[in-house]
Amino acid sequence: MSLPADDQELIRRLKMGDNNAFKQLISSYHPKLLIVARAIVGDVFAEDVTQEAWSSIYKAIAKFEGRSSLSTWMIQIVSNEAKSRLRREKRHSSFGDIDEVRPELDANSFNGGGHWVNPPSHWDINTPELMLQEDQLRHCIEHTLTILPENQKAVFLLRDVEQHSLETIAEQLSLSEANVRVILHRARLQLMKTINHYQETGEC
Repeated sequence: MSLPADDQELIRRLKMGDNNAFKQLISSYHPKLLIVARAIVGDVFAEDVTQEAWSSIYKAIAKFEGRSSLSTWMIQIVSNEAKSRLRREKRHSSFGDIDEVRPELDANSFNGGGHWVNPPSHWDINTPELMLQEDQLRHCIEHTLTILPENQKAVFLLRDVEQHSLETIAEQLSLSEANVRVILHRARLQLMKTINHYQETGEC
């Protein structure tokens, strides 16, 4: 695949052993990798798993061939590290008790493909007042993301931010695709509630 120019330059620096480039990589991606680790192993082992993943990334970056994005490659590494840790600890995934999707959960807001039926309206931000409103809404959304359960944060990140397929997410998090859909819809619905509440009240 063709990588963005910025990624290509960063990868070139990483392969040359540029420590500043690796620090930049950690600064940019550590929170995302930590979310994925927490979704698989929980809080207790997530930081250890993420550190182990960074060690693996550092050792393997010279062999990175660009067949996927750098982000996808790193997420797969942290996912593998987390699964290995689970096997070592002989623990059960926290996803085992996910209940079945309820018809009312997503029937009104999303179609069968997981897309918005009525997406949030486009905001015109041509004036300073509306730009401020957008900043405030972004703050509300970011706050909502921080309080979502780790499984919802991870699935939302991987699907709606990283644009991974449902099949890939299911494999990375050791879930069925059905459970990925349930979790994704729950995260989206919570974010939609935040957006609707803000548009109605001007408050988070």
